[in-house]
Amino acid sequence: MSDEVWRRDEIESPCVKLCVLHPEARLCMGCFRSGDEIAGWARLTPDERRAIMAQLPERASSIPKTRRGGRAARLKRACIP
Repeated sequence: MSDEVWRRDEIESPCVKLCVLHPEARLCMGCFRSGDEIAGWARLTPDERRAIMAQLPERASSIPKTRRGGRAARLKRACIP
């Protein structure tokens, strides 16, 4: 299905289809909105959306990026007797 179907003449959602909430910050790791902001996005006014969009870069930089795996973690697990 094409995303073009959902395009409208208003501020678009910052959703990048990576919907995982950070356990402590309670923000989506894809778009950095809160669950309430995501759920209510369609009902927000353009000004409310602009205000949230303006906050996203700061939110993104405030969440620590942690990696749980990758090659090093797999190797470490494989070497444990």
